Amino acid sequence: MKSGASFFGKFLLGGISVFCLTSQVQSQVTEGEKHLRNISLDGTTGWKTENNLTIAFSQVSLTNWSAGGQNSMSVNGRFNGFYNYKKERMAWDNQVDLGYGLLKQGKTIWQKTDDRFEIMSKLGYRMSESFNLAGLADFKSQFAPGYSKPEGGTRISDLFSPAYFLGAVGVDLKKGENFTLFASPITTKMTFVLNDSLSNAGAFGVVPGKKFRTELGGYLRVMWKHDVVKNVGLLTKLDLFSNYLKDPQYIDVNWEVLVNMRINKYLSVNINTLLIYDHDIIIGKDTNGDGTSDSFKPRVQFKELFGLGLAFSLKK
Repeated sequence: MKSGASFFGKFLLGGISVFCLTSQVQSQVTEGEKHLRNISLDGTTGWKTENNLTIAFSQVSLTNWSAGGQNSMSVNGRFNGFYNYKKERMAWDNQVDLGYGLLKQGKTIWQKTDDRFEIMSKLGYRMSESFNLAGLADFKSQFAPGYSKPEGGTRISDLFSPAYFLGAVGVDLKKGENFTLFASPITTKMTFVLNDSLSNAGAFGVVPGKKFRTELGGYLRVMWKHDVVKNVGLLTKLDLFSNYLKDPQYIDVNWEVLVNMRINKYLSVNINTLLIYDHDIIIGKDTNGDGTSDSFKPRVQFKELFGLGLAFSLKK
């Protein structure tokens, strides 16, 4: 009996010891997990990613409608991806921006309302809390051909016609995760026009018959993300470039504003504007109403998109 009691006492004492040791190890693991989780959330090290996809539809159907009008359908898709990496003094920011839209009115063929893709990568070395030395590469183009008239007409753009590559070395001012200002006194900008007919016509500033054009100048890029109120986000990007080699007083401007208003988990309203000015892009305009362009010069380009549709977001 004493032997049984002694064995039970030793077993109980051993169990208590194992329980205490296990609890201590679990506590240490939990504290470690908390530390790793905090690092992941504040983005001080490792990858931080964000993917946003919106798809908007609209449709109008008219039957014996006395006020007139046309049946129409449209669809627009937009994707924004942010992939940022930090480790010690190194910061690597990557962004992907894709957009495509189609519209059909009455018996006309489907026509583009939006077409773009942009890939940006920026690698920086931190000199202070908000000041980096950085190099930036940016590539922009479109997916499908564009035409002078809704029903077709003359092809005025195409895949990689134009395409723009920009490489720059400079300084990067960062305030948290939502504001960056990159300035470069030495920037190379290349314009590609791979379509033969557009190249032969000297479109987008290339010498007729040439496939690309190179510029050397200064560059400024500003990006700001901000939650205006709950479920309403603002993203704006401004790119400015001046060509030292020719007409430096004319500054290329690319300014985009995106407002995303979240209705619930899967529905959102988006407003997107894009303003472009490039002194090397000549745009025709019909000034006398005869259906033929008679005035050709650089012009401010502006686009606005409004959509209500499905939204998907994934952050990590």
